Parts: sequence; C-alpha cells; structure tokens
Amino acid sequence: MNIKKVSVLGTGTMGPGIALLCATAGLKVTIYGRSDMSLYRGFKNIESSLNFWKNEGKLSEMQCKKIINDIRGVKTIQKAAQNADLIIECLAENIKLKQYFFKVLDEICPSNVILATCTSGLLPTDIAKYTVHPERIVVAHFWNPPQLIPLVEVVPGKKTSKETIVRTIEWVEFIGNKAIPMEKECLGFIGNRLQHALLREALFIVEQGWARPEEVDRAIEYGLGRRLPITGPIRTADLAGLDVINSVSAYLLKDLCSSTEPSHLLKNKVEIGELGCKSGKGFYNWPSDVLKNVQNKRGELLLYFLENS
Repeated sequence: MNIKKVSVLGTGTMGPGIALLCATAGLKVTIYGRSDMSLYRGFKNIESSLNFWKNEGKLSEMQCKKIINDIRGVKTIQKAAQNADLIIECLAENIKLKQYFFKVLDEICPSNVILATCTSGLLPTDIAKYTVHPERIVVAHFWNPPQLIPLVEVVPGKKTSKETIVRTIEWVEFIGNKAIPMEKECLGFIGNRLQHALLREALFIVEQGWARPEEVDRAIEYGLGRRLPITGPIRTADLAGLDVINSVSAYLLKDLCSSTEPSHLLKNKVEIGELGCKSGKGFYNWPSDVLKNVQNKRGELLLYFLENS
C-alpha cells in the first residue's frame, strides 16, 4: 500500500478514532485542530479509546504510549497537508465549510494526494465543486465509533477516478476496516438512508401513541437487531421467502410513515434543547453514570462483533 502518511482534519466525533486506527496500523498520522483546546479534546478522546482497549486486554501500556506518540497535532491546514499521502476531512456537516477546505487543499496539495471526506451524506461532487482536481476527491464515510465499527462507505463523485477509489479501499482495508464501495453517489449513501428510514418509522410509532420510545427500542434490541448482524435486509427477505415479503408489503407499505419532514417529536426536542446525551436529556435521561454504562456495554458488544466477524 502506497499510503504511508495520513492527515486527519477535525478533533470532534470521528477524527480522533480515525487517527487512532491509522496510528495503530503503523502509519504516520497528523491531526488538525483549530486551537490548543480542540487538540487537547481530540487527544483525550484518543487516550480514552486506548484505555478501553488496554482494559479489555487488547493493548499493552507500552503499545498505547507508542500509538499516542505517533500522532502529531497541528493547528494549520498547511502543516496538516505537509507530505501527506491522504487527507481525510472530519469537520462540521456544512457544505460551504467543506467546499472551502477542499478548495484550499486542492490548491496546496500535489495532485496525487487523495482528498477524502467523512461526510455522513453530502455528495462528493458538491464538495469538489470548486476544485481543479475533482478526480482525487472521494467519500470515506466511517461509522461512529470508527475504531469499533468496521464499516466505511467509499463513495465516488461524478469525476472521481478509479485509481482514487482503489487506493482508498486499500487504505481502509490496511487499517483494519471494511470498505463498502458504492457504484455512484446519492445523499446519505447506504447506511444513513436505511438508518433514517428506520428512525422515521420508529418516531412515527411513538407519535401515533402505539408504543413508548422504550418499547420501540426494545423491539429492535431483542428482535431485528439480533438478526441484522448475520443477514442484512435483502438477504433476510430471501430467507423469509419473497412471496411472503411481497404479501406483507402489499398491505403494510401504504400504512408506513411517508413524511418528507423531520418528526414533530424530533423538532420539538431540538427546539427545547433536549439533544440527547450531549445535553443530558433527550427521549431518555442521561446522567453521567448511565451514559458511561451504556457506552461501555456498547463498546464491549462492538468489540465482540469486531473480533468475531
């Protein structure tokens, strides 16, 4: 693999995890943050992930120290771009912000440097709008937490070259994740289209008063969620029998939520500042001990799947 030096732009939700994956795989890593505080936050997140791996017996203290020491923090795009073979952007989900950064990167980086974005669903063609070399721009959408969920959707823009796709897939596989290349771009890609369709129906069920949020979640946790790690929705349909699926679809689809606007429940929560764990309350209450317990349980289960996939 000819990608040896990776720069990660962003110290929020995704950047630290991707930087950790690259450093653990032996690549030279630079992480960009706008300030000392953002870099501090990013490195604390990396240390927290390393402590989890250490506590699970997957890494030694010496290995953890080496990994954290192999990640360099910088506060300018110029330093982040210096000598990089691949740059992955993990900044805010704002199209104008991404267009600005990719225009700058396209101007200062040699044309053989891959410019990837970890956008959750924006089109790579739109992100590359103001670049001279759109052929080297690609989506590499990691899922949160990237060090525990292997999926990376690799999505080409209209002008992305085949070489860029091949090299990006090689990098993703080299750092231990699973690349899922798409044939062409669409908003939300695969995972987020499916995830939001499920969430839309889940909230609709609650809005209609048919079930409480806890009951909806438990239906997934004890039913659909148990099956999906083994068979996705299309393979599951084959196993059930397409005649059966067709019969159920004939009467059920017309009764499903078809709204093209966010759920009223969701909008109301956002308007009153109940944003979930980040504010301490959403559909559930999130005191620190409860949040930590859920995160630990999720991490242990994801680690089990990671080791047994």
